[in-house]
Amino acid sequence: MSGTINKVILIGNVGGEIKIHRFDNNNLIGRLSIATSESYVAKDTGQRVEQTEWHNLVVRNKLAEIFEKHVKKGDKLYIEGKLKTRKWTDQNGQDRYSTEIIVTEFSFLTPKGGSGLSTQEDSNNPNDSFED
Repeated sequence: MSGTINKVILIGNVGGEIKIHRFDNNNLIGRLSIATSESYVAKDTGQRVEQTEWHNLVVRNKLAEIFEKHVKKGDKLYIEGKLKTRKWTDQNGQDRYSTEIIVTEFSFLTPKGGSGLSTQEDSNNPNDSFED
């Protein structure tokens, strides 16, 4: 097989409000974080240990608008996207790298107004699945 795949699937909880950047050409980029957690029992202590990972999400244009309008801190989301590492320079002139998930599709797993999760893609209902 000569092809490659760059695909991420996450189910997690939104960690904060989205930060939107608007450009002169009407394009939008939104950034937010999502937490995923897993737990296990430590062999040496028998105690339950929970580990949380934070993931940086990037949404663009229509998805950014949808996230800005409907996604709130604490919402549980199903996310599909791809990994991208971005290079940037900090205040001290040091090169830094950030790995982000470019969201291509998502679904609400937190019921909004009690209606639950839907898989329809061409509706304005915030409980639907959305693709970029």
